[in-house]
This record gives sequence, C-alpha cells and structure tokens, in this order.
Amino acid sequence: MPVTVVVGGQFGSEGKGKVAHFLTQETGASVAVRVGGSNSGHTVIDPSGTAIILQQLPTAAILPNVTCVIGAGSYIKPDILLSEIACTGLPSERLLIDPNAMIVTEHEQIEEQTSSLRQSIGSTLSGTGAAVRRRIDRDFSVCLAKNNEHLREFVKPVVPFMRNQLQAKHRIIIEGTQGFGLSLLHSAEYPYVTSRDTTAAAFVSEAGLSPLDVDQIVLVLRAFPIRVSGNSGPLPYEIDWQAVSSESGSSVPILEHTSVTKSIRRVARFHPDVVRQAIMVNRPTHIILNHLDYIDKSCCTLNALSAKALSFVEEVESFIGSPIDYCGFGPSSLLTREQAATQINLV
Repeated sequence: MPVTVVVGGQFGSEGKGKVAHFLTQETGASVAVRVGGSNSGHTVIDPSGTAIILQQLPTAAILPNVTCVIGAGSYIKPDILLSEIACTGLPSERLLIDPNAMIVTEHEQIEEQTSSLRQSIGSTLSGTGAAVRRRIDRDFSVCLAKNNEHLREFVKPVVPFMRNQLQAKHRIIIEGTQGFGLSLLHSAEYPYVTSRDTTAAAFVSEAGLSPLDVDQIVLVLRAFPIRVSGNSGPLPYEIDWQAVSSESGSSVPILEHTSVTKSIRRVARFHPDVVRQAIMVNRPTHIILNHLDYIDKSCCTLNALSAKALSFVEEVESFIGSPIDYCGFGPSSLLTREQAATQINLV
C-alpha cells in the first residue's frame, strides 16, 4: 500500500517538515498525517517565501487538495491547532481529527512548568509528557478530541477514511516528529529523551495504519546535529555556531533557535553512531541529508553540491554505510543526489 513515513535520524530538527511537504508534492499524495504533540515545531516555506512553523498540523496543510489528518496517537493543544488552521486557511472539510486524540489541558502544562524537567533534561514543558503519563494511568479525567467542543467540526472517523484512500491507491504521508535519538524506547541516552517512541513503527501505529501499508520510510539527517538548549543530554563533538558560520563561508552568522521555546540550539559535528542505530531500527528506503549549506554556503547560490559539500556527503555515506538519496541546501531546497551533483559536473 502507498504509505510514506518521514522519520528523524538524530535529535530532531533535521528538516522533516520540509521533507514531508516536498514528498507530498513529489508523490502527489492526497493525505498528510501529523502525529505527536505540540513540543515539536516543523517549518515550511509558503509560496510567498514566508516561513511557517506548525506544531500540530502537517506541513502539507499549506498545499491545496491535500486532506490533513491528526491521528489517535496525537496530543493536541486546541488553541495552537485553531491558530494554525486560521494561519494556513485550512478548510474544515480538509482536516480530520481522530476521536481518540488526546487534549493537552492547562493542568498538564502547569504540571510540567512547575517541575524540574527543563533543568534536568531540557524539556520544552509543553505538557505533552504529562498528558502521555495521564493517558497511561487510565485517568478518567482525560479529555479526548471527541469530547472537546472547540474541535467538534473536525472530529471524524479517521481510520475508515484512510483505508478508503489506500484502497483507491492514493498515497499517504506520515510526518513523524522529533528524532530517533530522542526515542523513549530506543535512545542510548535515556532519560534525556522525549515522552514517546520516535520510530517509523511508532508513527504508523499512532496514525492508525498497519505496517503492511508502508512502502517508503524516509530517514532525514542534518549535516550538523542539534539538541535543544540546556542540560538536554550528550551531544558528541559539540561545537558552537561561530564555528559553523566560519567554516561554511557564510557572510552572516548562522544561528538556530528552537521552534517551540525559541532558545539557542546546541550544535555539533556529524557523528554516525545514532544514525547507524536509526538505520538498523527504521530500515529506511531513502535517506535525506539537509543543511549542506552549513558545510559550504555556496551551495545555496549554486543550488547544487560544491566540491567541498560533495566530499562531505561521500564521507557521511562511508560513515553510515548507506547512500544519501536527497540533498538539502536551505529551508526549501531539496534535490536528488544525482541532480545535486550533475548540475556542476561532479558525478
């Protein structure tokens, strides 16, 4: 069956939102699914060149003729979701929310904000983890989407809809959140992890689909992995943004802030260990390497691999034992490996 799952291969912010948006267009997908909670922001560039950060909707929400789905394994903040619906102009007939998706209430947010999670593990304090815990506790006060009056018009049977789409041979894109290195189950750095599993298998389950539906698993990497600010866990080969800016040849400083908390991200040189593990667990059919403009800023002007960037790609391929299928140079640039190299005769 035609289902594509987009997975992060490091510690998040690999560019999954850009990739999911690109693949929705490239494959002509009719449905885009977002899973997870509001503790992860995905950035997409709209036709006017404006960057839009979405914490609840899939990035394909800005495309016409794509139906957006929020699965049962999602954790929703209604105010954020409704704001994103207004921002993207998404009509109600193109959004389906599974009745069993959970509402993150003020109670969960306060619980995390008054905890020590920010200091101990660098949590975003979105309330998602507290909501997951309450759901597992089988707490009778848990609020599901089907009981939320503000979302009533969007709550519809999600699984039959997706099953009908698959029967009609329409492709579905599942936009996973965060990164493999943050998986509650599989990260080597527990407890410096998120509150959910972040593998392709988990995303498929949260969406309400079967593993037998999946024919593509896309693993997204970045040239310089990041972690959120603070005591967020080990980050091998950690450097600073000044080093990234200087080595890239950028005329302006390169500096990243987290999408949700707006804090300065920690950054490091590429390290293959977490990626090798992500490959073993997820078994990707395609691998994408983003932020190659951080290796050589001239890639943005060329919209292609420079000799320096190509050398880095080949080194990464050697490190991880798998080919890179797509190369990304900026917020909206994504080319196949062959396109990226042949444009300047570097194949």
